[in-house]
Amino acid sequence: MSLLRIAVVGAGSLSTRRIYPYLGTAGARLVGVCDIDLAKAQENAARWGGTPYEDMETMLDKEQPDAVIICIGPEAHARLAPAVLRRGIPVYTEKPPSVTAAEALAVARVAKETGVLCTTAFKKRYSVAYARAKEFIAEFPPEQLYSLSIDYAGAQYDHSSPRKLLLLDFGIHMIDLSGYLFGDAAEVFAFSKGLDAFAISVRYACGAVGSLHFNCGRSFAIPTEEVEITARGGNWMSIHNSACWRIAREGQCVEWREPPTFTSAGDSGNDTGHLAELVDFVQAVREGRSTRSCIAESYKSMVLCEAIGESAKTSRVVPIEYEAV
Repeated sequence: MSLLRIAVVGAGSLSTRRIYPYLGTAGARLVGVCDIDLAKAQENAARWGGTPYEDMETMLDKEQPDAVIICIGPEAHARLAPAVLRRGIPVYTEKPPSVTAAEALAVARVAKETGVLCTTAFKKRYSVAYARAKEFIAEFPPEQLYSLSIDYAGAQYDHSSPRKLLLLDFGIHMIDLSGYLFGDAAEVFAFSKGLDAFAISVRYACGAVGSLHFNCGRSFAIPTEEVEITARGGNWMSIHNSACWRIAREGQCVEWREPPTFTSAGDSGNDTGHLAELVDFVQAVREGRSTRSCIAESYKSMVLCEAIGESAKTSRVVPIEYEAV
């Protein structure tokens, strides 16, 4: 099977660490690198192949790629993705998919209108631990799911731009994960300390409840990522740092995973999900299917994110309403 021909828009630090190195392993060949800083595009093209460009449209005209990856910040994801989709080319954007839920919805509608895949790089959906959590949750009918608890913290944000907002840049990972695990949210209430810390209560449409805690007063070098999932009858799963887990059934421990890795700085790409999400995207393009992190799902995560922000500002419970894609 020939390698999928991929062009990448963006040659910054995130894509250079988490996208370009995995393309070959994911089954793709880099044919074009675009960045408004041509020197960065030239550097990444020299390292991983492809032709450097400083204009996306020129790159698409010349390279005619099978798929495009966009990793240049949420302000531009929602602007560039529709242009690629309307060319009939599948798109993968970094998270978040946009700055607002309305922008994400607009992209989702273009994807539906064109019938072309648009996926968002919400890596938690592809982590080995959370894939196992999804399987564990599926063992129980919705009425037996009790609660989801998440404690997630990192280093200080300065909140000077959308990509430097704790809730949108950092918390969005676990906001999206909560929807992946427990489904659509019905309503939310949040307390906050400015933009630096959030204590959030969620009621899900399935009837379960959630407690999400985010802050930026800790460290990225020593990560805080603790998740607890509880179902009726002494059944629960504890997940630490996207990699370690313990599963109990009827009050007895039946499964334990403790890998000898520390994933804050990186791993094989499967514990963190960086490689696994690219593999799924490449395979989805080949097979003409969607992904577990398609733009329609990302739109729902943006709706919940905005509702959290609104609740924190107004000190009231905010009902969650999703528009049809």
